[in-house]
Amino acid sequence: MGRIAHIGLMASYNQWLNAKLYAAASELPESGLAANRQAFFGSILGTHNHLVVGDTLWLQRFAEHPANYPALAPIRGLAKPTSLDQQLFSDFKSLTEHRQWLDALICTWAATLTEPELDKALSYTNSQGVAANKPFSSLLMHFFNHQTHHRGQVTTLLSQAGVTVGVTDLLALIPNQTDL
Repeated sequence: MGRIAHIGLMASYNQWLNAKLYAAASELPESGLAANRQAFFGSILGTHNHLVVGDTLWLQRFAEHPANYPALAPIRGLAKPTSLDQQLFSDFKSLTEHRQWLDALICTWAATLTEPELDKALSYTNSQGVAANKPFSSLLMHFFNHQTHHRGQVTTLLSQAGVTVGVTDLLALIPNQTDL
């Protein structure tokens, strides 16, 4: 599988697993979602918000790539999050709707990437104001890895709250290969 196909797979995995986690989380009352469970971002709601913050920050950086991705035009119009623990959405319904929109945008954008763009560097400033210039392909892998890391935390928090998520492995989406 080439890099572009792998990025598409990761975008699909992100969308698929977020849909599963949000469906599972919807079994809890708002108070259960907002309860401080001693995670990095406190609650299930806080962790889901952090993922939206992180995705928004990275997509806004990716929108500055020299390829000037038209698919990222909607992300350019969003306010830049002010902190990694910012609660962009206090109610789960609004958060869910935004997550679905964001995941569709990620999938649409991933489908527009080309191989030569992956080898370019991307200059950006991180949330602490430090400038960086890193390989775009590596930043994309970080983007998807960050999502996986925190979704793993949400899976644990849901399990501790008595909610079963089911299969979460990327393996479920990797197609079988037949060598001819």
